[in-house]
Amino acid sequence: MGKAFTTDEVAKHNNEKDLYIIVDDGVYDMTSFLDSHPGGKKILVRVAGQDASKQFWKYHNKAILKKYQPKLQIGQIGSGSDDSSSASASAVTAKEPTPAPSTDATTANAVAQPSGQAHGSVADNIAEKSFYGDLIPYADPSWYQGWASPYYKESHIRLREEVREWVDEAIMPYCHEWDEAKEMPEDIYRQMGERGYLAGALGMGFPKEYAKHTVKSVSPEEWDHFHELVLTDELSRCGSGGAVWNLLGGYGIGLPPFMRFGKEEVKKRVAPDVIAGKKRFCLAITEPDGGSDVANITTTAKLSEDGKHYIVNGEKKWITNGIYADYFTTAVRTGGPGMNGISVLLIEKTMPGVSTRKMPCMGVWASGTTYVTFEDVKVPVENLIGKENKGFKVIMTNFNHERIGIIIQANRFARVCYEEAYKFALKRKTFGVRLFDHPVINMKLAQMGRQIEAAHAHLENIIYQSSQMDETEAMLMLGGAIAGLKAQSTLMFEYCAREAAQIFGGLSYTRGGQGEKVERLYREVRAYAIPGGSEEIMLMLSIKQGHKVAQALGAKI
Repeated sequence: MGKAFTTDEVAKHNNEKDLYIIVDDGVYDMTSFLDSHPGGKKILVRVAGQDASKQFWKYHNKAILKKYQPKLQIGQIGSGSDDSSSASASAVTAKEPTPAPSTDATTANAVAQPSGQAHGSVADNIAEKSFYGDLIPYADPSWYQGWASPYYKESHIRLREEVREWVDEAIMPYCHEWDEAKEMPEDIYRQMGERGYLAGALGMGFPKEYAKHTVKSVSPEEWDHFHELVLTDELSRCGSGGAVWNLLGGYGIGLPPFMRFGKEEVKKRVAPDVIAGKKRFCLAITEPDGGSDVANITTTAKLSEDGKHYIVNGEKKWITNGIYADYFTTAVRTGGPGMNGISVLLIEKTMPGVSTRKMPCMGVWASGTTYVTFEDVKVPVENLIGKENKGFKVIMTNFNHERIGIIIQANRFARVCYEEAYKFALKRKTFGVRLFDHPVINMKLAQMGRQIEAAHAHLENIIYQSSQMDETEAMLMLGGAIAGLKAQSTLMFEYCAREAAQIFGGLSYTRGGQGEKVERLYREVRAYAIPGGSEEIMLMLSIKQGHKVAQALGAKI
């Protein structure tokens, strides 16, 4: 893969039986790929033996190059290397070219440019260390782009780089393929465990006593809530709710209540393999007749005559990862009506009477949305999570972490929609100028950017507040604010998905291709606006909870 070519040598391979092309000085043998090319082989034949960089970047993004480079690149223009790592190195550094600014006289939105006069050595500027990513305005959090922040330390920077590299190489290029297949390779989930990421995604520090693996760039002692924010945010850059939910969905909401309230002997038996990525967890609360109205669930758990088991009967619906799960953190009714009759049980898939079937849904296809049925399932009393008839507290304690996860993902998905639209607007031309140079497109991008930045700033504030409170205080003090931000984030996500789709036009209506991420995320908006509490209920809760907290603090209202 490190062989050196000249352009004249590449030019000799110019027919269907022997076809090379050049992209950014990389040489690719496309002969075996002709019939597989989504646009047909004639497009490749037209550039056979030539530098096709301009044509490639017009219709593709970096993820496509990274996906096919290991299979198709055979060398490079200029000095070659026998080291096969040279090709992969070029994959990491390959960048989608930014078109030159429009010089059309009709361009109305000219902006002031820096004078170019240096005010001191850039190398001496400590902010230089903080620049990261493509530096598209608002496409990454502000601390990636040289802004000072009180929240992040060197360990957060190391983690950001580690996760981004893995996502760019192992996840992002394959999201469309996995979405269409409606599943992901189990090896990716195992890697989440082996990399220590699962252990850090519980909203409760790093559980060293149960974790077989630790994160390479961050010690367990350093791990805090902002590391989990960075982890989830960077995973969400892949632009696929199905992929993120496959990796964190059921685990991130199903395992925390078990870790907080489960019996120690059961945790020692179950938790290590789950945190290592060998076993799977999910949360089973929602039922066919009710979602947000948790206090009125109908799945029953009756104590056996010998008092050793609960006999569980009922159905759960829209359960993320249920089809893959080995364990179900399950809300059941053990007592009378209302919240005071609810308990939580750990139900294991191997127990007779447990059945699952995958549900066809609008989006998050790779996540395994599931219908679960329990028929006379015998569950040992040791699998009770928390106390009998006190399960409502277990569930409520979990909601803050679940909703924060949804907020982080929705915020990043809004950024992805924005970033994809921004980059597309730079290279797509209409009426002789770039889309970016039309004022109406600038307005769309500005409206997206202002909402994204405001939501992320509020998210960071809430993460900080949660790190300063114990769980009970955070549940009471932050519950309303988190609910309000959850509604704000999903409304923003919906807005950005729509506006990005308008900028992409027909490309956003087609699965795959340049508009792949925007098309997929547009379908996935409802999967964020409804689960974890619908927008309407979140907005209502934000006011009611805020009112109660104010009264408790002494407000005369």
